[in-house]
Amino acid sequence: MPSTVVPPRPSVLDPAPWNFPEPDRWELDNGLAVQAFDVPGQHVLSLRLGIPAPLAAEPQEVEGVGLIMARCLDEGSERHTLEEMAELLERKGIAMGAGLGERGLVVEVDVASRHLPAALDLLTECLTSATYPEPEVRRQVRNRLADIAHEHADAGSRAALEFIATYFDPGDRASRPTGGTRGSVAAITAEAVRAYHAGIVHPDHATVVLAGDLTGTDLQSLIGRTLGSWPARHPVSQPAVALRENPGRRAPDAGQIVFVDRPGSVQTELYVGRPGPDRHDPHGWGAYQVLSFLVGGSPSARVDRVLREDKGFTYGIRAGFRPRARGGLFVAAGSVRGDATAEALDALLQVLDLRGADLAEHEVRAAADFVARTAPGRYATADAVADEAVGLALDGLRPEFVTSTLAQARALTGPQATDAWDAHVQHAWTVVLVGDAEANAEQVRALGRGPVRTVQSRRPSSEPNLAEYKCGDR
Repeated sequence: MPSTVVPPRPSVLDPAPWNFPEPDRWELDNGLAVQAFDVPGQHVLSLRLGIPAPLAAEPQEVEGVGLIMARCLDEGSERHTLEEMAELLERKGIAMGAGLGERGLVVEVDVASRHLPAALDLLTECLTSATYPEPEVRRQVRNRLADIAHEHADAGSRAALEFIATYFDPGDRASRPTGGTRGSVAAITAEAVRAYHAGIVHPDHATVVLAGDLTGTDLQSLIGRTLGSWPARHPVSQPAVALRENPGRRAPDAGQIVFVDRPGSVQTELYVGRPGPDRHDPHGWGAYQVLSFLVGGSPSARVDRVLREDKGFTYGIRAGFRPRARGGLFVAAGSVRGDATAEALDALLQVLDLRGADLAEHEVRAAADFVARTAPGRYATADAVADEAVGLALDGLRPEFVTSTLAQARALTGPQATDAWDAHVQHAWTVVLVGDAEANAEQVRALGRGPVRTVQSRRPSSEPNLAEYKCGDR
């Protein structure tokens, strides 16, 4: 019987370095910057418009007005009623929405390439002549009040709210919810929304990003005819970089443990954080992407290896660096068994209290390879490219930042990762627990990790009742 010859196994080469797509760029006469990414084969185009608008610019008595404005942006204009606008969007298959974050307003439009002219017309109409009908503003205010009630009922959201209130200085806008409190939202009127729109919705220093298959599209002419007619503010506002004036000051007593009491809870929500870098950090953002994945970015990361696999305290806890406009945070969050609250918190903080010298070269290399080599998949769609580009623009960065960040991750060494981690370990942790305080607070206090303060998880009586607010509204 003839012998079988087994061919040698082919060698597998490392993938070639991947670069973020390069856009065509130009600026319109009204100051609007344009980035156009040609992504062949992506015939559903993704448009993102970023308008710098720091949250601190909201009047404190109506905080949340920016979010209500964003939600009502496409609910009626000087040319079309709400119903007419909805019919036009539906007829052309145009998905339009908007949201507000720390850096500003982002409007999102997704549309088939053949209907791009109609989408740009309607977007320009919303930007220049939105009317904010009073019934729609009242409806969105009611919706937001319902959202707030849900946020206070959900353990994860409640922990995040208590964290910002504890971590940030009480006088800082960052200490209060992006979408406002019950009191400030209930005070929002259609007049306040219109005034906020008039103050921030202008093209100067804004950026529009369009990604998708742009073959055969005369984009410069099309955008010039539509968004180019959007009038600039006079006098022209300060550039976007000057609007990042709010660093998010840390409270003097931020290094404490707050236990939000939920009697009988069988789980405890953990939310732990301390200062971290922004994307402009001298150690490079690539190092912090790698460190995020290594410490808490996957089921095989350090946090879950201990709390999930070894201890069985949780289904999963995620941790990582979160950049802000200036400065940033390192945050770990997730739920654990209620009867293991103190043990789980102690185990989590022991993992997070590592020093750079504890990082092994092989785990740095494995995390760096994951971050660098999975990038093509993360940015494979037009919407992912557009989302990344507009976020960078609001942060004063160009799309090349992604490529340079990935290059740093590919070349990251153990000593570089050590230096980057050790640059942000000098502060005490801010810890929020949402669970049964009576059953667990004393055990947490016995850990000696800082002062423990217990708060009740109930609605303050001074804030409006949602049912009462609904009376008289349609």
